[in-house]
Amino acid sequence: MAILPFAAVFWLCRGFFPPAPDAATIAAFLLALVLSFLLGFFMEATLGMLGFWVLETSSIVFAYMLVQYLLSGHMFPIDMLAGIPTGIGGVSVADVVRWLPFEFTAYFPAAVWLGKVQGAALARGLAIEAAWVVVMAVACRIAWWRGTRRYAAFGG
Repeated sequence: MAILPFAAVFWLCRGFFPPAPDAATIAAFLLALVLSFLLGFFMEATLGMLGFWVLETSSIVFAYMLVQYLLSGHMFPIDMLAGIPTGIGGVSVADVVRWLPFEFTAYFPAAVWLGKVQGAALARGLAIEAAWVVVMAVACRIAWWRGTRRYAAFGG
């Protein structure tokens, strides 16, 4: 149902969009996008594993979604945090946020598409994103393994 209104808006506003990037940028964007989907999946699956230990997980999931929405670049660009100091040796809030996995679920793929991340920064960002995917996949697997060892079903 939404494809026609969205197509109309995109067609009417086509002059406001930047031109499509080159093939290398599109390839890097697709890689960043696939990694962001994997990262988001493993982060949420790991949260889902809390059900093995906690009866009510909705509050924890709500808090996670709030933090993820704020720190992933959904609400505002992470670049806006660059001027806010943490008080720790000239490190800004943006520097701290960039080492967390949240940026890589939304902001980073969009920044790659827009050409804001190129060269060595792109390679570094993709490596950090891939490392977060591995960390969260391992955390998810450990939570699954430990949770199924703890799980017991009762009833008929």
